[in-house]
Amino acid sequence: MTIIYKIVPASLWQDAQEAGVFAGSEVDLRDGYIHFSTAQQVVETAAKHFAGQRDLVLLHIDADLLGDALKWEPSRGGALFPHLYDKLDVAQVLCVDPLPLGDDGRHVFPPLA
Repeated sequence: MTIIYKIVPASLWQDAQEAGVFAGSEVDLRDGYIHFSTAQQVVETAAKHFAGQRDLVLLHIDADLLGDALKWEPSRGGALFPHLYDKLDVAQVLCVDPLPLGDDGRHVFPPLA
């Protein structure tokens, strides 16, 4: 099992739960795919794209369940990032954790796979 992660504003995740699918954030919709990160990438992703933001959640997804719609593509510095060229069925999310800010202003992560 390969676990990948998605950082999402809690309100957007609530909307997705009501709809049954997550179509993506504004950036995802603009780029045409849903951005995910691996355990090794997600802390840097939070620091780079979500610095200082509150009310975020961290989605844990089994990449193996996403099929051919998931592509591993080069991004920052050539690292391969998982991109989903489809909507994410909320039933495919294994776990959702809050992603609070610590006293140092950085997000506090749960244990990652």
